[in-house]
Amino acid sequence: MKLLLRITKIIACVLVACFVLGLASVLAINARVVSVGKGRLLTAQEAAQLEGVDCVLVLGCQVKADGTPSLMLKDRLDRGIELYQLGAAPKLLMSGDHGQPDYDEVGTMKQYAMDAGVPSSDVFMDHAGFSTYESMYRAKEVFQAHKIIIVSQEYHLYRAIYIAQALGLDAYGVAADGQDYAGQWSRDIREVLARVKDFLTSIWQPQPTYLGEAVPVSGDGNVTNENELTN
Repeated sequence: MKLLLRITKIIACVLVACFVLGLASVLAINARVVSVGKGRLLTAQEAAQLEGVDCVLVLGCQVKADGTPSLMLKDRLDRGIELYQLGAAPKLLMSGDHGQPDYDEVGTMKQYAMDAGVPSSDVFMDHAGFSTYESMYRAKEVFQAHKIIIVSQEYHLYRAIYIAQALGLDAYGVAADGQDYAGQWSRDIREVLARVKDFLTSIWQPQPTYLGEAVPVSGDGNVTNENELTN
């Protein structure tokens, strides 16, 4: 009985130690990712002073059933268009999910920009930006960008900037926090785990789901008007 109790205590101590070590690792990784990202956050006016930026990369998120952008996506698009109009970059790169014929984030994003007066030729679509990591990887390898301004909500930008930097992009971020968003607390919790995942992914650096011939963002955005999942 005493032996069993001793073994139980040892197992409990090991489990507690593993939990503490795991928690400490999660907190340390989050602190690292946030630190790197925060150091490269700019205002729209500051971003407009940068030189040699290839594109403004607007990260996609939910599109409503009626084909209009969700509130978060609208704020991202408005910020991206503002940066374009300020002359921060000559091109917009819309990166999001178009993996299914009946769900098209990037088509909605491009149309929104065009409705705001941005020429179609200046708006590229990354149809296979299925995750933040894949958007960054494809921005560099497929769209041949080197220096970018990323647009998303601030909580998300820390991770996006960290990934971009790890992949060799010269990346800055401009936040698109127009207002309070419902359910933000749950997104904040998920983001902690996502930072850990992408911290490790950025070390491993696997290829994205789709990768193919280069489509330089310096060219004509109309070449991306068709679904390019072969890229």
